Amino acid sequence: MELWNTTMENSFFLLGILQDSKYPGLVCATITFLYLVAVICNVLLLLLIAMDKRLHVPMYFLLSQLSLMDLLYTNVISPKTFLDYLHGQSTISFSGCGFQIFLILTIGGAEDTLLAFMSYDRYIAIRHPLKYTVFMRPKFCWSMVTTSWILAFMNALVHTIYTMHFPFCRTREISHLLCEIPPLLKLACADTTKYQFIVYIAGAAFLIIPLSAILASYTLVLNAVFHMPSTQGRQKALLTCSSHLTVVILYYGAAVSMYVLPSAYHNLQQDNILSMFYIIITPALNPLIYSLRNKDVLGALKKLLGKGTSAPKL
Repeated sequence: MELWNTTMENSFFLLGILQDSKYPGLVCATITFLYLVAVICNVLLLLLIAMDKRLHVPMYFLLSQLSLMDLLYTNVISPKTFLDYLHGQSTISFSGCGFQIFLILTIGGAEDTLLAFMSYDRYIAIRHPLKYTVFMRPKFCWSMVTTSWILAFMNALVHTIYTMHFPFCRTREISHLLCEIPPLLKLACADTTKYQFIVYIAGAAFLIIPLSAILASYTLVLNAVFHMPSTQGRQKALLTCSSHLTVVILYYGAAVSMYVLPSAYHNLQQDNILSMFYIIITPALNPLIYSLRNKDVLGALKKLLGKGTSAPKL
């Protein structure tokens, strides 16, 4: 009980990428720039999808939910990193650390599942185009998004409560950019071996199962695409699918390296870079990947800019 009370009263010191870098100002400026790009691009994409009726289809509804998740994701860490740099010290309270773990697991888990549902959407659109509106009706789309959030919330709640119940009687320095389970468990003065294995299994399940579903969907999709008689239709389908696959590779590549690879293949600097990649860099890249290669989104943007710059008639 004494150890628990001591932990509750203390804060943790985050010794992440800013402290390890020779140029912390440059790193902070880069993070701030990526944060602004992520916020501006994701907010703009959300507005375009909401305002343009041509984008009121299941594909862009799911894309809007991905943008919302990216927007929430980048706000978990980037503003705090900037403020910590200004204050010259990166600290986080015990409750703040637990809340940060909960948010990362919830948003990250929801995004894992949503990316799998987005691949299912592309599968239906290409393999069963005549039945697309039947399969992807609004009620079903909302159920996919709700399922993503519920599964992620339950997983995050269980792991956050169990992780934070350990007594942390060692150094309060977390060698990481933010509070995540693997680096935090290294500070526990209790045997966490069994729980680390459970975290590994849960992380693998939340990443490998959706990733397997994505690979299965796109195997069927690509098979259908290459049998299309129309060259134009084939190119359009490949362009749409390639955007989603690029996002999947960026996100899952970093997340799998962080949570699925055995600890023997990890080091502190690598883990900090991986966390920065899927929490800060990916949310900034996702809307650019979808918008720059999508004629519908670019058309909606031109339409919006055209309205904004057109002079009123006298």
